[in-house]
Amino acid sequence: MRQKPLILVSACLCLLVTVSSCHRKSVPEKSTGGKTSGSTSSSSGKMTKQTGKASYYADKFDGRKTANGEIFSQKKLTAAHRTLPFGTMVTVKNLANGKSVTVRINDRGPFAGNRLIDLSRAAANAIDMVKQGVVSVEIAYRK
Repeated sequence: MRQKPLILVSACLCLLVTVSSCHRKSVPEKSTGGKTSGSTSSSSGKMTKQTGKASYYADKFDGRKTANGEIFSQKKLTAAHRTLPFGTMVTVKNLANGKSVTVRINDRGPFAGNRLIDLSRAAANAIDMVKQGVVSVEIAYRK
């Protein structure tokens, strides 16, 4: 008769381990590849800004799956960031010319050259950076 309580305890422990392993870690304030320049408050949350280098995806990635499972398209305003949650809307400002574009994070990276963000070609065109390839940017997003 002692087996029923033991089985119940074991099942509860398994459930607890499963539920606790699904906990999502919070996004760190600072990611590699860029400097966090501080936060400003607004009525809809904190605005966080980072500065660093931006590049854009090579054409060979068009049509491939991104880290969040969707198909990458050079024609969409999307980007890769190492730590920001998928779906985060990020405003990217080219510091050389002041042009900005808002993109949605749907992939992980960039993993080359200590860069902060990797943009789709459409986003790179919007801030006039295609000829340069890599530019200094400021990104801003709400936590």
